[in-house]
Amino acid sequence: MAQLHDLVIDCRHPASQARFWAALLDGYAVAPYDEEELRRLSAMGLSGPEDDPTVLVEGPDGAPRIFFVKVPEPKLVKNRVHLDVRAADLEAERERLLGLGARETGRHENWIVMADPEGNEFCLQPAGGGQPGGQVGGGPVAGA
Repeated sequence: MAQLHDLVIDCRHPASQARFWAALLDGYAVAPYDEEELRRLSAMGLSGPEDDPTVLVEGPDGAPRIFFVKVPEPKLVKNRVHLDVRAADLEAERERLLGLGARETGRHENWIVMADPEGNEFCLQPAGGGQPGGQVGGGPVAGA
């Protein structure tokens, strides 16, 4: 049986996306760069972590890692997969995420549809409540 190991998110600027998601998710942080990794970037002609085409965000033990991978094309349509995140105080977390660069794109009875700085949708739900797999855009995502 397969197990979820990593999430990989295509984006235009991995470093800024990684910082956003590390700040959004409790217990997550951008993986540190050691000297070997910095030498690898230099050998690729990159000036440092800000130009890294693949940035890793790590969470608590056992949590999936998240890789942000640079792609040349912009996001054009609704995500086919989105993340659901939960918070104890939905409105306070909404405000915090807006301050990080997210934007609200929709509101439903039990959750708020948000987008990260590059437009990738995610749902903000109340901890211990809300409907998992909520609607993003026009129709149900889970169970469709």
